[in-house]
Amino acid sequence: MKTLLKHLKSYSLYCVLGPLFKLLEVVFELYVPLVLKDLIEIGIKMGDDKYVLISFLKILLLGIFGFLSALSAQLFAAKASARASSDMKKELFEHIQSLSFSQLESLGASTLYSRMTNDMNQIQSGVNLALRLLLRSPFVVFGAMVMAFRVNTKSALYFVVVIPLLFLLTFAILIYTIPLLKKEQKTIDRVVNSTRENLTGTRVIRAFRHEETEIIEFTALTEQLTQIQNVLSKATSFLNPVTTVVVNLFILLLIKDGRVQFYNGAISQGEVLALYNYMSMILVELIKLSNLVITISRAITSSNRVEEIINLPSKDFSINEKPASDALPSNEVLLRDVSYCYPDSPAEAISDISLALDKGETLGIIGGIGSGKSTLANIIAGYYRPTRGHVWIEGLETSKVSSQTIRDKIGFVFQKASLFSGTIRSNLSWGSSQATDSDMIHALEAAQAWDFLSEKNGLDTVVERGGKNFSGGQRQRLCIARALVKQSPVLILDDSYSALDYITESKMRNAIAHLEWHPTTITISQRISSIQHADYILVLKNGVQVGYGSHQELLSNCDEYREIALSQGIEVTKQ
Repeated sequence: MKTLLKHLKSYSLYCVLGPLFKLLEVVFELYVPLVLKDLIEIGIKMGDDKYVLISFLKILLLGIFGFLSALSAQLFAAKASARASSDMKKELFEHIQSLSFSQLESLGASTLYSRMTNDMNQIQSGVNLALRLLLRSPFVVFGAMVMAFRVNTKSALYFVVVIPLLFLLTFAILIYTIPLLKKEQKTIDRVVNSTRENLTGTRVIRAFRHEETEIIEFTALTEQLTQIQNVLSKATSFLNPVTTVVVNLFILLLIKDGRVQFYNGAISQGEVLALYNYMSMILVELIKLSNLVITISRAITSSNRVEEIINLPSKDFSINEKPASDALPSNEVLLRDVSYCYPDSPAEAISDISLALDKGETLGIIGGIGSGKSTLANIIAGYYRPTRGHVWIEGLETSKVSSQTIRDKIGFVFQKASLFSGTIRSNLSWGSSQATDSDMIHALEAAQAWDFLSEKNGLDTVVERGGKNFSGGQRQRLCIARALVKQSPVLILDDSYSALDYITESKMRNAIAHLEWHPTTITISQRISSIQHADYILVLKNGVQVGYGSHQELLSNCDEYREIALSQGIEVTKQ
């Protein structure tokens, strides 16, 4: 709640004016039964038509002023809730951007989606209703009790009994529902995750005919969510009829006692009517309050869930921006005994990897699926921090400078080709916002992408969301061009040639080798043909370095490399 209150503080004026106008509305509302009492006892009973007209005008004015007050309260509450939740959402998004890859993978995309959308909507609704009704309902309830004492002290004692009783009942329901609300949100996360996996993996699911399995699993999750929501609904719906029954019971007692007092001359008809109106007000407000309590409970639960993410310490940036005082390595890229273990994993993903690359040199990384190739690339790029060992980029140790400093020195092309809706120009601007059209065209030419773009609208070619209007190979080439526009001293290509034909790949490798700034290039590939011309090749098996050297050296002394070569039809000369 601290984060939410911090953002609400920025709109403290709205937070004060909203409840203030709501309380003003309550004052007008509480005054109406007194006007009705006087209307009956003076205007109607005495036959004073002028007083009846005056009373009617009073009620009309009270209604108009109450409406304007309620409208103002709604306006200020909406502004405060919408702007505070918007600021909180921005803070959450910014913090998510600062989290490390390992933290994002540990949290999972589904829970982040849920907290950015469903939880933030719950917070906004809760704040809006709280500003409008949290003070109004108790003020009406206790205000009605005070006004009842003003009308008739003996009958007002019923108010003293019914109000604490109903507040106690409301509090008991609140205590019961809070754990269920937390459980409901966690289940929603699982439903969102299942939905996301099914939407992104639709083709795979259909290809392997697993529709029925996925339907059964999704149905089980939704049934579990339904059961929780049913229990919540029963608990919350129980409050309304109980409140109605209790209040109506006390209304009956009030009328019965009022009849006795009326015959004894201790109370008038107008006073009985006023007491009845005040008791009815209490009934309406307590029903509102019971619904408000559930909404606020949801908002508090959601706020705590959002705050969990915001308070999660970022492991992506280092405080120390100064390089180590030791002598800086002269290598462009240097790894010494680098190991990495994923959170909650029993074994290391990679172990004791060492290598050194000078400026302009090329490295190929190859190995079986799950051998740690992408993990190693992410460590070099600073996306993961090694659990053991050290990594230097241009003499800077990645664990002792900010990740932003390291990433400025690296152009990275991920396995999954990701493009954003817009144009080719806007997508390449992600690589460098200062790049000119000429720079972009040169990068596209090197990535072998300008040929098919020149036939369209060039840099103004529209890119649909995810680049769906391009083929897999075209998307890969555009992502490589985006990395080349950056002109970073280190270029990492994580299996970025997989969708390219051999001719296009060969042209691209040749173009990258002749770039003016001569980047140190690290290429990850499943195909030996993509890396055999590299200065060095690193062979991984189960996260362990089993070979390091040139293509010919590895064919001679690395069994794992020879097996890969034979499986790809590459002739291996026996030594």
